[in-house]
Amino acid sequence: MKKYILSLISFIVGIGCMIAYNIIGSEVALDGTLEEPFFLIPIGYLFIAVGLIIGIIVKIRSIPNSNEN
Repeated sequence: MKKYILSLISFIVGIGCMIAYNIIGSEVALDGTLEEPFFLIPIGYLFIAVGLIIGIIVKIRSIPNSNEN
């Protein structure tokens, strides 16, 4: 489990960005412009993708070690 900690943290931060976007929501200002925390969407997807990629790489690198035992 210790080797997956970086992947897990990245994945949790990505999910947190998605949840924060939904909690904050969006609103229309008095001048008609839309105010929303749009930056959380691509950052969230980026963290989730990085977490999955790191997890897959760690799993692939640990397969040869399990065959030696």
